[in-house]
Amino acid sequence: MNIDLLKALCETPGVPGAEDRVRDLIRSEIEGLFDEVTVDPMGSLLCRRDARKGKNPKRIMLLCHMDEIGFLVSHISDKGYIYVQAVGGFDPRNLFSRRVLVCTDQGDLKGVMNPGGRPVHIASPEDRKKIPEVGEFFVDIGRGEAAKDLVNVGDMVVMDEPFVEIGDKVVSKALDNRIACWLGIEAIRGLGKTKHGAEIHVAFTTQEEVGLRGARTASFSVKPDIGIGIDTTLACDTPGVPEQERTTVQGEGFGLHVRDSSFIADRGLVAEFAALAEAKKIPYQRTMLRAGGQDGAAAQQAAAGARAVGIVVGTRYIHTVTEMTHKSDLQAARDILVAYLKQA
Repeated sequence: MNIDLLKALCETPGVPGAEDRVRDLIRSEIEGLFDEVTVDPMGSLLCRRDARKGKNPKRIMLLCHMDEIGFLVSHISDKGYIYVQAVGGFDPRNLFSRRVLVCTDQGDLKGVMNPGGRPVHIASPEDRKKIPEVGEFFVDIGRGEAAKDLVNVGDMVVMDEPFVEIGDKVVSKALDNRIACWLGIEAIRGLGKTKHGAEIHVAFTTQEEVGLRGARTASFSVKPDIGIGIDTTLACDTPGVPEQERTTVQGEGFGLHVRDSSFIADRGLVAEFAALAEAKKIPYQRTMLRAGGQDGAAAQQAAAGARAVGIVVGTRYIHTVTEMTHKSDLQAARDILVAYLKQA
């Protein structure tokens, strides 16, 4: 398993609208794997692998979003404090005392994020109960007034945390959704010289975290017959969560995604993937989410429509810097994608 690639993907900054570094990394990694690679006006990387046999091939599209949740600079105060707007969903309870990276045209600047207000030593009991809104947090890069000359409104800010391996797990920021980028690359690599009958498209898409935007334009361009949304999903197999809300259990295989608030999967595709997983002895679990969406929905609804399903990997502590996933679930997701594409 190419963990070094996953590490590089996770540690490369790329929030919605600023995915270019991730795109460049992927482009260097996929050299020779596809017959055509282009970048669309939204910044998505569209990769096509022609069918290796037969005529009138069906088009299968894997959708893997490149963006991570993060921030864009909205204001720099006269004293050099940097205020931000979120691009993607944050729980403010996870933002206290974080190290961040402010990515400017001149280079990346390390900083710290904290909310305005009194520190614990002088805070009142009421102060300590308050959970600030995202807009109350600011970034301090330690440059004082000089920050105004270094940072511009619109610059990207990401969490600055390393990728680590813990036992059979990996932990990082941005596993959502660099896991999918990794799977999109490794699935095609796993095909080798297989003479598959489908025309395979892998779209590394932009701006999913703010509304599946890149996936919509990419899907209208490709017009797939089958769309496979590749993403993370919740693994709430942790204390404090009722069993019926766990979504997935880590170590029990990839997630065969049936429904969320953006789409309902094609029942025939769900059955086909389930049968293939059972035949190949690839562990899987069916998944549903009450809320949230993923790029497969965009493929399903583009142009005249497509059959769609989701292949997902259960991830604990999602949308935090401690996102955690099980290596065996990653492997299962890779194996089912390779198996499906080989027989397509």
